[in-house]
Amino acid sequence: MTWIKTIAFADAVGPLRKLYQRVSGPDENVDNIMLAHSLRPHTMEGHMALYKHVLHHPRNAADKYFLEAIGVYTSLLNRCGYCVEHHFKGMARLLADDDRAAAMRTALESGDFAASFSSRESAALDYARKLTEGPALISEGDIIVLRDAGWDDGEILEINQVTAYFNYANRTVLGLGVSTEGDILGLSPSGGEEWQHR
Repeated sequence: MTWIKTIAFADAVGPLRKLYQRVSGPDENVDNIMLAHSLRPHTMEGHMALYKHVLHHPRNAADKYFLEAIGVYTSLLNRCGYCVEHHFKGMARLLADDDRAAAMRTALESGDFAASFSSRESAALDYARKLTEGPALISEGDIIVLRDAGWDDGEILEINQVTAYFNYANRTVLGLGVSTEGDILGLSPSGGEEWQHR
């Protein structure tokens, strides 16, 4: 599951067990990306809080499926198969349209967004690419492009934060050898303050 030692749910005690109960899915399944934090539960708590608030907070204005699409695209750029597979399944579940999801994945893999994404969404994906591949090259002009495409500043912050979060998550996964073995793909926390994956 990872290249470092992890503590299984069955062996967890105290605060780690409580945290596992909070982030688990069906049958006490804990995603391997969270298990990778088990030797330092405080970093798991921080990771989960960031993930939940950036991607699944009920006050986000951007469509949840599109935030997932940004995550899939960022993960494709970073060649992080773990996050691609998890979040593609999540995006597809939110869309409830397998053909549309497959077309979007093809567009994200090719970088040719026109057939599957609006010009507004394409501008956000272009920003995600630039922030992932050349963050020091971002300028105020890139923000103006997003505004001109129809995103308000709060939505631009959401796009920025989702992209930044996935760059963090991708590096956690790739740097520790986290695999999808044993994971249930496509689950996510519900609205509100709930962290459990369903």
